[in-house]
Amino acid sequence: MVHELIAHCITLEDREERNKCAAAIVSVMRTLVPGSKEMVDHEEKLWGHLHVMSNWQLDIDAPFPPPAKPDQDPGPDRLTYTQIGKRPSFYGRIVEDLIVKAKDMPEGEERAALAMMIANLLKRQYLTWNKGAVEDPLIRAQLREMSDGKLDVPAEVDLVSSSEVLKSKRKTSNNFRNHRGGGKRKR
Repeated sequence: MVHELIAHCITLEDREERNKCAAAIVSVMRTLVPGSKEMVDHEEKLWGHLHVMSNWQLDIDAPFPPPAKPDQDPGPDRLTYTQIGKRPSFYGRIVEDLIVKAKDMPEGEERAALAMMIANLLKRQYLTWNKGAVEDPLIRAQLREMSDGKLDVPAEVDLVSSSEVLKSKRKTSNNFRNHRGGGKRKR
C-alpha cells in the first residue's frame, strides 16, 4: 500500500502537491508503525525510508536530507575477528595462555606438572559445559592437539575423576542456591 502511494507521489507534476503527498505518506507510515514515536529520531528515519522506498526518485522539499545511496555509502569497515584456533569454545582463552606458557618451558618436572594441571583443568571445563562423564584419552588427545603435540600426560597417570568433579560441581551449585538467593527467602 505505501509503495503504491509513493509510486503515485512520484508521478505528480506539481511540486507543492508532491510535498503534501509525501507528508501524508509519512503520516501513514507513522500510524502503521506505532512504536516509531519512541525512537529518538523517528521523523528523520520515516523521511529517510520514504526516500529509500522511492529509490531516491522523489523530488520533494523534505525536512531532512535524504540518506546516502548504497553506492555512495560503503558502510562500516569489516570487523576482524581473532582466530580462536582449534580449541572447543568451552575451554576458554586462559587455557590457551597456559598451554603457550607450558610449551615455552624447558622439559622437566615443572613442565610435566603444569601439563597435568592443564589436563585436569580441561577435564573440569569439559564436565562443566557437557553432561555426563568424559574419558581421559579424549582429554589427553585434546591437550596434545591444542599444544601442537608438545604437551602430553602419560597414560599411566590418572586425571581427576569425573565423579569427583561432578560431585564438587553439585556441591558448589547447591551452596550458591542456598546462600545467594536461589532458594527460599527468610523474612
